[in-house]
Order: sequence, then structure tokens, then C-alpha cells
Amino acid sequence: MAAMNKVVCVLLLSLIAISMVATQVMAKEAQYHLDSNRYGPGSLNSNQCLPQCSRRCSRTQYHKPCMFFCQKCCRKCLCVPPGFYGNKQVCPCYNNWKTKEGGPKCP
Repeated sequence: MAAMNKVVCVLLLSLIAISMVATQVMAKEAQYHLDSNRYGPGSLNSNQCLPQCSRRCSRTQYHKPCMFFCQKCCRKCLCVPPGFYGNKQVCPCYNNWKTKEGGPKCP
């Protein structure tokens, strides 16, 4: 009977762990879905680029180049990804614009 209780406890803990992981994955996917509506291509007017780029570049030590390229990218793509770094998949134009060397053009 004690062995059966241990097996049941292990199964319950496993189900709880799997449920927690699945919930986190679903929440992350939902966040990007919502962000794509708010931050996606064409979600900004060109006059909104300065404040969005100020937010995006606020935590970098390379503020001037970040602002220059972010505003250039924003004027072309009319979007700036959420957060201070990454999340570029929300704005494909911003993500896919590359330098001559093949590196990312947009911060």
C-alpha cells in the first residue's frame, strides 16, 4: 500500500509539473500574439517613432547609434518591437532588415 501511495504521489507531482510548464508556454505564446497586434508592422505613425525608440534604446550604453538606427528602421517599418532588446519576431520588417555584412540593421 505504501508503494502505491508513492506511485500516486509521483504521478500527481509529474502532472502538476507538466501543467505548469504547459501554462508558461501558452502564456508566452499569447503574449507575443497580443504584442503582434500592438507592435506589429504598421502599428505606429512616423511621429510615434521617437518615443518608441527612446524606450527601446533607454538601457543601452550605445544610445546615439541605437536611436539613429531605431528611428531609421521605425520610419521604414512603422513598428518598434516591445522591450529593450530582442522580441524582433513581432515586427518582421524590423527583424529582417540587414546591413551589407548581413548583420541586423535595427536594434
